[in-house]
Amino acid sequence: MPVNPADSPVFGTLYGSDAMRAVFDDRAFFQQMLDVEAALARVQARLGIIPADAALAIGQAAGVQNLDTTELAASVRNVGYPVVGLVKGLSRAADAIAPGAGRWTHWGATTQDIMDTAIVLQSRDGLELLRRDLLAVVIALADRAAAHRRTLMAGRTHLQHALPITFGLKCAVWLAPLIAHIERLDQLRPRLARVQFGGAAGTLASLGERGIAVMEALAAELGLAAPLAPWHVARDGFAEAVSFLGLVCGSLAKIAFDIILLAQTEVAEVAEPHIAGRGGSSTMPQKRNPIASEYVLAAARGVQALVPLMQGAMAGDQERATGPWQSELLALPQTFVLTHGAVLQARAIAEGMVVDAERMRRNLDATGGLIMAEAVMMGLAPHVGREAAHHIVNHACDVALSERVALAEALAREPAVTEKLDRAAIARLTDPAGYLGSADAFIDRVLEAARRIV
Repeated sequence: MPVNPADSPVFGTLYGSDAMRAVFDDRAFFQQMLDVEAALARVQARLGIIPADAALAIGQAAGVQNLDTTELAASVRNVGYPVVGLVKGLSRAADAIAPGAGRWTHWGATTQDIMDTAIVLQSRDGLELLRRDLLAVVIALADRAAAHRRTLMAGRTHLQHALPITFGLKCAVWLAPLIAHIERLDQLRPRLARVQFGGAAGTLASLGERGIAVMEALAAELGLAAPLAPWHVARDGFAEAVSFLGLVCGSLAKIAFDIILLAQTEVAEVAEPHIAGRGGSSTMPQKRNPIASEYVLAAARGVQALVPLMQGAMAGDQERATGPWQSELLALPQTFVLTHGAVLQARAIAEGMVVDAERMRRNLDATGGLIMAEAVMMGLAPHVGREAAHHIVNHACDVALSERVALAEALAREPAVTEKLDRAAIARLTDPAGYLGSADAFIDRVLEAARRIV
């Protein structure tokens, strides 16, 4: 098994996705670096800095198949970075196409320019994958919120019955942060998708007065923004991206935790979609464990543990960091892979969850109407004052609990209640469907926000 199970051919489907691994694997990383080198050669040829035939040869040679993996590995072990070996292999391949072309590779660039820009391109692709599947979760939860806006259930605070809500409202509460995350993704993308090109110490001195022109042309060639200044030691873009992924995972973990609680045998209001054998036990044939939710929680904890590493890497010393920068590679690809795994698990839950509306109603009624105590108190308060109403209804609740009778019956025994409220009023105040407040309006607000991003 690989050190990281997210990269395992066996465990990888639980912790990540092949699509995101393909964005960040070694082959993709080296190809992105070659793409940056080829783009640099093209723009420098257009600006008359290097010969056009050399740029053409460099572009033709910039395929990962032209690199010797064994040679690259030896170079990385010796140098500590992959770009020296990459440039050597690229130059050799370019020379084979046009003798002498290789000496124009990597003109005016430094290792971190190529690596950082390649990681930006990978991160941009990773965000596109995440956005697509996160949007699918939004659409599925919006459908659930609309379909279950009248499905009554117990709202729970401190894991105790609190007030009646609807499952539609619960789905809307799950949904709202995901809408905000898509907005955050769209807002952070321009801050992340910036070319890195500063040369040896961030001055581009090797290009004379043409450094900024090359930087801006390279950015345009790669579909990236040009930064105000090189960001070799200003790592806020990558740190923000990983911090954002931590937020996404936090919101998905809330959904997963709720699903786990709602799927408990004694609650049994919502279940993950069932596939034969999914979430099964090696010894207990009856088990249907909430396995997707469990892996959402696992991924979230993994991602959130890596956020401090990325934020700590922002403290880069002087003009090139001695350690913080190198630690980013331990965190950034992992966070993308784990987050996409969490999103895909959440998507499966949102699109396939099984909702038991009858069980929700039975659980809502399980306390004999005690969940409506606040409604009764507020109905009585205009007659006797809020504090007195609280005391009266609290006493009725104690009676209902001790004698195991319905709240409506306990209220009907209270002279302080019956002097102000007849049985019809008590029945109305103890009907959960009549005490939903702004639940419908909140659902509408969230659904409207969802429609704006879909």
